Amino acid sequence: MKVFDNNGAPIAYIDMPPTTQDRGEPILLIHGFASTHAVNWLNTLWVKTLTHAGRRVIALDNRGHGESVKLYRAQDYVTDVMAGDAAALLNHLGIERADVMGYSMGARITAFLALGRPDLVRSAILGGLGIRLVEGVGLPAGIADALEASSLADVSDPMGRMFRAFADANKGDLAALAACIRGTRQTLKPAGIAAIKAPVLVCVGTNDPIAGDPHALAALFPNGRAVDIPGRDHNLAVGDKVYKQAVLDFLETRP
Repeated sequence: MKVFDNNGAPIAYIDMPPTTQDRGEPILLIHGFASTHAVNWLNTLWVKTLTHAGRRVIALDNRGHGESVKLYRAQDYVTDVMAGDAAALLNHLGIERADVMGYSMGARITAFLALGRPDLVRSAILGGLGIRLVEGVGLPAGIADALEASSLADVSDPMGRMFRAFADANKGDLAALAACIRGTRQTLKPAGIAAIKAPVLVCVGTNDPIAGDPHALAALFPNGRAVDIPGRDHNLAVGDKVYKQAVLDFLETRP
């Protein structure tokens, strides 16, 4: 991985060229909570899928995750701040405009980036996040308590156990992740959604209890549409072939 400094915050990223001689149009990938660029995008073969489709793929480790800086105050993870890391990365690479795809927390960051920096976002793909971008925040705040527990055995809440086990498996910094889940709890108002003029694709698993209705969210965007990922929950939807094909089709047909 490479690293750049965003106002004192080292952010790690990869920058992969297309495997074909096609356009090489850039797409920025923003992973979900307690994940990393590798878990979300490499292990699921997203990077391979996109580079083979002729895209230049940039993917970062969000602050508090993977090889990027670890911070321990909730205010260091406000969604606008995390969107600022993504914007700074594109600027660092000299990319004036990119498609941006985020999953779960990464989708929330993508939406805030599309609203705050419309000049940078050619299109937005929101995976694993539906109407809870507007109504509620998706992941329960109690996950922070599960991350701060002495061990997984001390966590009784099912969702807390799921994310604690996920963080442990990824060797995450539990204190940094607890600060992150407390800091990234901002929503967008319908007026903010309506201000995002870029094409938007919303993709959510039909068995996802976290994201909320993708169709209700897509209807709020001036240029949005939704895709259901059949039979997939929040964790399994990210690598699904239906999701991948929908994204490839979207990238080929969006203005």
